[in-house]
Amino acid sequence: MNDRLSRIEIDRDQQPPLIDAYGRHISYLRMSVTDRCNLRCFYCKSDDVRFLPKAEILSLEELDRVASAFVRLGVRKLRITGGEPLVRPGIEQLIERLGRHVAVGALNELTLTTNGTQLARHAAALAAAGVRRVNVSLDSLDRWNFERITLRDELPLVLAGIRAARAAGLAVRINTVAMAGINDHEFDELVRWCGDQGCDMAYIEVMPLGNSMEHYVPLDAVRGELSKHWTLIPIAYKTGGPARYWQVMETGRRVAFIAPMSHGFCTTCNRLRLTCTGSLVLCLGHGSNVDLRAALRAGDDADLEAAIRSAVVAKPAGHSFAAGIRPAEVRPMWQLGG
Repeated sequence: MNDRLSRIEIDRDQQPPLIDAYGRHISYLRMSVTDRCNLRCFYCKSDDVRFLPKAEILSLEELDRVASAFVRLGVRKLRITGGEPLVRPGIEQLIERLGRHVAVGALNELTLTTNGTQLARHAAALAAAGVRRVNVSLDSLDRWNFERITLRDELPLVLAGIRAARAAGLAVRINTVAMAGINDHEFDELVRWCGDQGCDMAYIEVMPLGNSMEHYVPLDAVRGELSKHWTLIPIAYKTGGPARYWQVMETGRRVAFIAPMSHGFCTTCNRLRLTCTGSLVLCLGHGSNVDLRAALRAGDDADLEAAIRSAVVAKPAGHSFAAGIRPAEVRPMWQLGG
């Protein structure tokens, strides 16, 4: 097995990197393993959403194979997403399999984004598989407000999951969607709480992918308000994505801002998204996707890699959010893998 993995690493090094038509090096894949989620955040999905039939979802073996193809083509960061990835049966086995790429140095980072409700029972296994860092989506520390946002009374489970992740040695970043009139009264408390818990955090701007644009707030305004209470120093720290980090001097932790609406980062976009059905999403703000499932099931690895390279060339220059794209023109976030 080790000899085989070494050959995979050699093959990967011999292949040209994934470069799109605008010269951007694609090195980051967000891979959805399921469209199912046990929460119903109002800005993401409705309570009566209908999930895909299981027959349309890629098997664990297929997910491993397509992820491995991206690694051979130069992807260095792989994030597992959903829906909620930890509700997928067999997820620990898949992550363990993918961890082999970290073990041989073919992948710099294997990580995942979770709502935290299932994290307590998976944290130790994630750490053992080579995961070193997780993002936990948490929009409120108030139990009533959490249920108002998610339509589920699960905040105690999320907090227990975060504690378990920290106990397992995982670094945790809290992701908070900034929403005017919903959780803006908690922004200051979230920074304080993350400092107490030893977690970094990131504020994320609302995007026109659901039902929440009426709550949009530019993150410059959020940072301005936080600066009244905290000393924020911009730093060069990076995690491979679009987050821009500031050091919070009073807590010793970092706070990031991800602002696709007010401070677009399309010119440096290094990401692709793969849905749980095998559709490659080239950009959140466009409806054009590329089906890899056919190549995955019909051909060999060479055909799959050729399909990936061909798709990357078609990656658009940037999103169309500023042009007033309507939510109906793109699929909601829970179908895109976050």
